[in-house]
Amino acid sequence: MESAAVKAAERAVRILDGLSTAVLLFDHQLRLTYLNPGGEMLFAHSARHAIGLPLGELLLDAEALAGRMHQALETTHPYTEREVRLVLLEGQAITVDYTVSPLIEPGRDPEVLVELLQVDRHLRITREEGLIAQNQAARALVRGLAHEIKNPLGGLRGAAQLLERELDDEALKEYTRIIIGEADRLQNLMNRMLGPRSLPARVAINIHQILEHVRSLVEAEGGQHLRIDRDYDPSIPDLDADPDMLIQAVLNIVRNAAQAQDYHGTITLRTRALRQFTIGQKRHKLVVRVDVVDDGPGIPPDMMEHIFYPMVTGRAEGTGLGLSIAQSLVSLHDGLIECSSRPGQTEFTILLPLEPIDE
Repeated sequence: MESAAVKAAERAVRILDGLSTAVLLFDHQLRLTYLNPGGEMLFAHSARHAIGLPLGELLLDAEALAGRMHQALETTHPYTEREVRLVLLEGQAITVDYTVSPLIEPGRDPEVLVELLQVDRHLRITREEGLIAQNQAARALVRGLAHEIKNPLGGLRGAAQLLERELDDEALKEYTRIIIGEADRLQNLMNRMLGPRSLPARVAINIHQILEHVRSLVEAEGGQHLRIDRDYDPSIPDLDADPDMLIQAVLNIVRNAAQAQDYHGTITLRTRALRQFTIGQKRHKLVVRVDVVDDGPGIPPDMMEHIFYPMVTGRAEGTGLGLSIAQSLVSLHDGLIECSSRPGQTEFTILLPLEPIDE
């Protein structure tokens, strides 16, 4: 019997060690007594150093979780919470589903078992799939609409030119010139809405060359009141991309950030390399992350879900095409643009795979 019990205990340990879910065991004073390898990865702490620590030394702002743990011990009922934001000691915020279960046995001090399942990646993948689908649907809609508009525009312009040739009165010719000019303006707008029509002409290029080119352009436009800081990772290798397309995509985002704060304030350009990173449903060995962060007023919450749609803009003089075109250009490189915003900090993140194009 003892041998069977030992084997069962060893099997239970192997199961706990193999779980990706973080499993933590606390005593009734909320001091950690057990941490599985999944928990070690989540907290970036070895079990040897973490055991014995109170909850407050594992997480910042852990009052709500501690309250649930005390409640579970008092009521002897388990509790589950979904999509809860926790902050690790290093300041990194994570989103988890957690279950708190009391362990009450006669003759032993009560304990509480906490299971933490990090769901950031699942939520991000779902959000990215939504962005990709949104971009594809928007492009299909806009292309259909633009083609329908372009055909009569050509006829309208041609008719105005023929009419102008028949007119002797210069005052009347001025009206036909207005018609021709407006038709040309709308034609140009339709071409921009249709976006890129060719595949990227890929060459090996360093992302920082792209960013420095864009920085010089926007600084020239913004003058002395605009400050652009750089936080680059120099170890990022070259990527196979179309330089002109990436310059246009990054320029649209950086210029949008500058215009949002009327060319006053600070923009930060930051690059990082991400390993084994998923974009949509595809996992990549290496991805470059480019963050464009500004300290402007932020994007209104009611616009956040629609900012990558064409014709959506918060500026009276804007066309609302810049971000839509940027997303299309990046998607041609199998990448994606994400955005988060609050007053004082808006962050656009460009994700681009770094694998060679023949992989």
